[in-house]
Amino acid sequence: MSSNQVAVSVRGIAKSFGGTRILHDITVDIETASVHALVGENGAGKSSLGKIIGGYYSPDQGHVTVGGAPVTRFSPRDALRHGVAMIHQELQLVPELTVAQNVFLGQESARAGVLVGGDLARFHALETTCDFGLDPMAKVANLRIAERQKVEIMRAIARDARVIIMDEPTSSLTEDEAERLHALIARLKAQGKTIIYVSHFLDHILANCDRVTVMREGRVVRTDAIAGETKQSLVASMLGQHSEILFPPLPPAPAPATTPLVEMRQVSTRAGLRDISLTVRPGEIVGLIGLVGAGRTEVARALFGADPITGGQLLVDGVVQGPLSVRAAIGQGIALVPEDRRKQGLVLTQTTRPNISLATLGRISRWGILSRPQEVARAEDMIRHFGIVPGKVDGQVVSYSGGNQQKVLLAKWAVAKPRLLILDEPSRGVDIGARQRIHEFIVEMARSGAGVLLISSELEEVINLSHRGYLMSEGRIFAEEQSRDLTVETALARVFAEQNQNLAGQEARTT
Repeated sequence: MSSNQVAVSVRGIAKSFGGTRILHDITVDIETASVHALVGENGAGKSSLGKIIGGYYSPDQGHVTVGGAPVTRFSPRDALRHGVAMIHQELQLVPELTVAQNVFLGQESARAGVLVGGDLARFHALETTCDFGLDPMAKVANLRIAERQKVEIMRAIARDARVIIMDEPTSSLTEDEAERLHALIARLKAQGKTIIYVSHFLDHILANCDRVTVMREGRVVRTDAIAGETKQSLVASMLGQHSEILFPPLPPAPAPATTPLVEMRQVSTRAGLRDISLTVRPGEIVGLIGLVGAGRTEVARALFGADPITGGQLLVDGVVQGPLSVRAAIGQGIALVPEDRRKQGLVLTQTTRPNISLATLGRISRWGILSRPQEVARAEDMIRHFGIVPGKVDGQVVSYSGGNQQKVLLAKWAVAKPRLLILDEPSRGVDIGARQRIHEFIVEMARSGAGVLLISSELEEVINLSHRGYLMSEGRIFAEEQSRDLTVETALARVFAEQNQNLAGQEARTT
């Protein structure tokens, strides 16, 4: 099959929402049996373009052809008839169904609503191809974000689509998991499949894609072969200017003798933590480093009072705390920005203003009556501070880009002025510009004297934005290092070595 055959042709596509034009005259060809990247800042229109090709949006003007056939009706079902499937950044799964039921949703071989053995055989064959290690009978509601993302990927592949749109497919995956996904993409490409790859991870794009379309403000800037591109050349096209990809300088680390703001002593939880001991001092950024499932999110939840501590002690300002609830943690000045902003961080039925006020309503209320002028003024201040787009106090958060939703979530806790800010995957699914602003905010918090606990699957982010790092595996901390002594390679090597040692120990105990 010739590599220059066109799998998807987009001509003159335009799209508006609520009177706001988000796509302008988009024209691009996606070649068959290739991996074609769409890049741009949040709000550039790349996900919207993907949703038009995937049948989720209908264009206001222009046309799309798939495999030479014009698309006249737009719905996911119609797209699938044309051989197009989409993997969403904000996952489209049914939480109360199992992994296998979600994978084959709409394609079941069922009797009386019960999955039959043939579907389980199909699942195991698919798992052999994907190598994700998922339990087909596990309920999706109980899975981690990264595991849910794998289910979404398997579902698209199960539909045997000729064109697969992947919107931020590695946003919750570790580097090892991302490498396995990219190996799967290479196999799909070799089978003649076409992958449209939407991502902010420029290293992944440079290493795995054939062509790239750069978008800015709803327009195509250029489409070129990936050969010869660099991160700087892509960023320059995305932003319209040359931009260095740099991390902000950290404030000086507090003295080791400084009384910790929070301390965990041999803490255990039912969620799987074992003998966790760590400290975070005022003005210090501490990173948690580990693979998915290592227990990093569980540490965050225990500190925030979301998971009860069953053993050990939690200290705040050197004082041992009793059982901690979320309300009590907030009262102690502890804030958590969760990894799933849409389900756990924001109220998507509300606008920007109440989302920013949600954690601090008592500060702008008197006798239970909210001061609307104070709430508006505070929201306007946060919109300016974080550069939230659109800059409307009553903007519809549900329609914001991922980066701007994340800024609203950060603004909610910024107005609270927490003493300890816990950030779980703060730059998941956000563009370069939003990521830089988030990094600046993390450093701002430390300079103001707050402690920061940073969790990120991007090891480069954790290492460059923290003073110290704790290395984790299987619910426990196995090492503590100064971040300046770590590199991505050495951190990964130590985490994998620890995991392999744990697996070897488990095998020895069972034999």
